[in-house]
Amino acid sequence: MFYVLNGRKLKRYIWAVAGLLLAAGVIYTEKDNITVFAPQMPAAVYSVPTEQKIVALTFDISWGDKRAEPIIEVLKEKGVKEATFFLSSPWVQSHPEIVKKIMDAGFEIGSHGHKHDFYTKMSDDEIRSQIRTAESIIASVTGKRPRLIRMPNGDFDKRVLQIASELGYTVIQWDTDSLDWMNIGTEKIIRRVVSRAHPGDIILMHASDSSKQTHEALPVIIDQLREKGYTFVSVSRLLAQTEVQGKSVQDRPGMAPSEPQAPMEM
Repeated sequence: MFYVLNGRKLKRYIWAVAGLLLAAGVIYTEKDNITVFAPQMPAAVYSVPTEQKIVALTFDISWGDKRAEPIIEVLKEKGVKEATFFLSSPWVQSHPEIVKKIMDAGFEIGSHGHKHDFYTKMSDDEIRSQIRTAESIIASVTGKRPRLIRMPNGDFDKRVLQIASELGYTVIQWDTDSLDWMNIGTEKIIRRVVSRAHPGDIILMHASDSSKQTHEALPVIIDQLREKGYTFVSVSRLLAQTEVQGKSVQDRPGMAPSEPQAPMEM
């Protein structure tokens, strides 16, 4: 009986060890697939990995009425059917007629928030309020809720990303910054964009009044990128191409330079 009992125990131990080894083997060989089902932290989108020569032209607007329409006209004259405009809600409220022109041209509209401030300095409730207020105002003018958002000043951290995600938004950043808001000169803007653009790129430009050279640089940028074989798509269509490329975010502000702002009543 002594040897029989120990034999049974030994058999159970052998089977247990074999089961653990089998499970470990399955986990190792399927680790890439298993991680797909692990919870994913929200990430800001800077570009999309693709071999297709497509880029998204994006324009932020937060104030003024002199620059947006010339940019819209350049895009139309150059036959660019898709582009994405990120609009702050006070600007939308003040310039519904320009918003309509953006829509009539077939361009995509995303949110640029409400108050043009640093969201990482706000409380959770304040962040939610800013995003929801912008959504309500933009939807009241366009008839459609935006699902893309570019944070004012490009400022975000993990907390901002999480709240935006909970509210149904994808945070959009950029890989190529034209620096047009600095008015560095038409040639420099063209050179920065054309030399840095790559397949799946999101290109940052501005259509607020402080960006005085964007409409002059834009026709050449379009022509030169086309000569390189690029076509232009909206951010949403870019995201639909393949899995997006996010970047890790430290739990601190992710501030990026932003155009000068005119005083606004919020």
